[in-house]
Amino acid sequence: MANVLSPPSLSHSGSLPFSRAPTPSIAQLQVGFVGLGNIGYAMAKNLAVHGPENIRGLPPVMVWNRTASKAQSLVDQVGQNKAAVASSVEQIALECDVIIVNLANDDVVRVIYRQFCETLKQNPPAKHKIFVETSTIYPSLAGELDVMLSAFPHTHLITCPVLGTPGVAEKSQLLLIMSGEYRSKKAVAHILVPSVGRKVVDLGGDLEKALTYKLMANSMILGSIEVIAEALTFAEKSGIGSDRVFDLVKDYFPAPSMINYTQRMMTENFDGSNGFAIDGGIKDATHIRRLSAKHNCPMPTIDVAHQHLVTARALHLRQKKEGKDTFEVLDWSGIIAGARTAAGLSGLDRSDDPTPLPEAMEPSSST
Repeated sequence: MANVLSPPSLSHSGSLPFSRAPTPSIAQLQVGFVGLGNIGYAMAKNLAVHGPENIRGLPPVMVWNRTASKAQSLVDQVGQNKAAVASSVEQIALECDVIIVNLANDDVVRVIYRQFCETLKQNPPAKHKIFVETSTIYPSLAGELDVMLSAFPHTHLITCPVLGTPGVAEKSQLLLIMSGEYRSKKAVAHILVPSVGRKVVDLGGDLEKALTYKLMANSMILGSIEVIAEALTFAEKSGIGSDRVFDLVKDYFPAPSMINYTQRMMTENFDGSNGFAIDGGIKDATHIRRLSAKHNCPMPTIDVAHQHLVTARALHLRQKKEGKDTFEVLDWSGIIAGARTAAGLSGLDRSDDPTPLPEAMEPSSST
């Protein structure tokens, strides 16, 4: 495991919009982590391994996950001197000073915070406690959470959604977007960078701003994937071939994420267990459409992308029902199935398609 657990070659230089935090006070903070999905697992693991290297004396990270075996797997991987499994969400709320939350959707986030609050009602905090919400949720939910937590003394909430794929998270290269109370952001930023992320973008005190920024960023990613899916479909229908589109992406749009998603769509590598589940993509697209409508800002590409994601999910569910699927979770790169279906091709399996005609039929010029 030496190569997995080796420290990232990162530094604080230019990566934090805050002054140096007082190291002794940070070193005394107990950090808890709730939610070990593809991104959360990598974040918690890197924090457990690299946190003590960057902040001497930082206690072992306390981790909790609904599926307890995943939390135990993380502890087994990093060692009991670096992480510990929490028996419950209540234990996290009681014993941790900084509580990082990374969950799948808004409903689950609400449930977990209600559990936090029920615990704090019985045991009001005697010292500062910072909740760090890193999930991609609808911005107004942050206000609800803040109202819930503000009922307790010494309690603060900051929003800190992250940008990056699971592979980026593994390398501690996430971009951290922060909003909320300044001193809380400062303390958390020095804990997370460079152990978890490479840089913090500070969007001020309004908790909704970081979440809005994250959805805006995801709209750019989703829109790009949608356009590439359409181009791959167009290339197949016109006889150009998807390999030519892949070459074009590498030559003119060489962002690692774009190359990765193009390759996944070309090779039909739609297993979402090591990517971004399509349910998460639909949730994000729904949030983006709702937020853009609120601001009277049409985003037609996202409207189409949402339709194609829903179509792809329906096709995957049908395949699972028929026993034809080999993976449990569909990655959101499966969006191409929606574009292909709209173009009269098969959705998730190109092998069902007839050989394309060498030339497209030209429209008649007769009137």
